[in-house]
Amino acid sequence: MNQQKIKNPELQVPKTPQMSERDFINDQLATEKYMSNAYTVALNELSHDQLYQDISSIYNETQNCQRTIYNVMFKKGFYALEAAEQQKLSEAYQQFSGYQSQFPYQ
Repeated sequence: MNQQKIKNPELQVPKTPQMSERDFINDQLATEKYMSNAYTVALNELSHDQLYQDISSIYNETQNCQRTIYNVMFKKGFYALEAAEQQKLSEAYQQFSGYQSQFPYQ
């Protein structure tokens, strides 16, 4: 199994008791993830249309912010991804493509 890592060179941060740039940005990402989850719950339970629209807009901004923070972390080498094997991609595609025929609508 040849797992290829996809990552940028990691920005070196000092190992001290003080929060580093990596600590701060990781905390920001965790906060955005928490807020996204909270907004998702709120959107599922809102019945007032205007409030739903307002929270939906805030949710979208939060999601965009989360993605921007993730991109910064990836650029700085704080995140690494593993390249998927073509065979596994093809198997997953076949599996989920078969589910389409089970949908009540086409």
